[in-house]
Amino acid sequence: MHQSSIAIDSKLPRVGTTIFTVMSKLAADCGAINLSQGFPDFQADPALFDATWRAMRDGRNQYPPMAGVPELRSAIADKVAALYGADYDADSEITVTAGATQAIFTAIAAFVRTGDEVIVFEPVYDSYVPAIETVGGKAVYAALAFPDYRPDWEQVRALLSPRTRMIIINTPHNPTGSLLEADDLMELAALTRDTDIVVLADEVYEHIVFDAAHHQSVASHPELAARSIVVSSFGKTYHITGWKIGYVLAASALMAEFRKVHQFNVFTVNTPCQVGVAEYMRDASRHLGLAAFYEHKREFFREQLRASRFELLTCRGTYFQLASYRAISDRPDREFAQWLTREAGVAVIPVSVFYRDGRDDRVVRFCFAKQEATLAAAGERLRAL
Repeated sequence: MHQSSIAIDSKLPRVGTTIFTVMSKLAADCGAINLSQGFPDFQADPALFDATWRAMRDGRNQYPPMAGVPELRSAIADKVAALYGADYDADSEITVTAGATQAIFTAIAAFVRTGDEVIVFEPVYDSYVPAIETVGGKAVYAALAFPDYRPDWEQVRALLSPRTRMIIINTPHNPTGSLLEADDLMELAALTRDTDIVVLADEVYEHIVFDAAHHQSVASHPELAARSIVVSSFGKTYHITGWKIGYVLAASALMAEFRKVHQFNVFTVNTPCQVGVAEYMRDASRHLGLAAFYEHKREFFREQLRASRFELLTCRGTYFQLASYRAISDRPDREFAQWLTREAGVAVIPVSVFYRDGRDDRVVRFCFAKQEATLAAAGERLRAL
């Protein structure tokens, strides 16, 4: 162990290890069923592995172009055109990234300067604010109102200032499973009209939307698309979170600035996986079938908890289910999550971690991107509480 005498003025003095790492480690230490961190416990389609292995054998193992291999950018352009009627140029308006978190950080670093303000919505995914603060920006918080987690656009309007540089939206929303509607995009467009505000749209769960709803992508809204950076993730779509491959869409002038940062903080993304994904995604049923796949898991998990004392909140998208535990315990949610992991053997995420002031509605987040056997075993333990 090395001791350092260097004085360190931390850029992120309030940031420790993420709750996802903490709860996954606790689950492993306790032998608990891990419904905390958002990753599947099942394999992806072997056809994806075969396509990637072919790329390796065919010699696609050296640096690809900085923006991503041409065949993957072309496949992304075709998918976005088919889904959202949006025409993005594969050469100048699409960039492959090392996962969505890198894409989000890079977008913030490219556009936010010291003293700029960025509006985020609470409960807010945990990577946004540290990225803003690392580059000298200031997060300004709008609220998604419990229990439906809908935005109040008049509140957002009141938060706008001459220093507002960016607004970050997340739909389908992690951790709540709420969705933005078409009229929300209209409100956002009206708020940002005649400004230089950049919209950063985290749409990594774009294909996981339930009950015949449609994902409202800013890519499908021409006025917003012109000022937006849209982020998506192959990890979420194809059950390969550990591959860390995502992409961004943006108008060419925005993308040029994004790439200036991207080329120096990542440069590019591993070649054979890009080639494998490009081949695999040409079969559109593989992303178009994802909503039904996860809706079945949602219903299975909700059925497991129906006879429990948890109160299930509405889940319109993502693979996360929120639940109130007020009928079980009056512990604060962080304490309850620790207790649930140790005593009941099921790990969850306390939702208060997504609030800057630790607001606690006595709600926890379950991940149901798991095998049915895993969900059934968790359900048995949870019904016993």
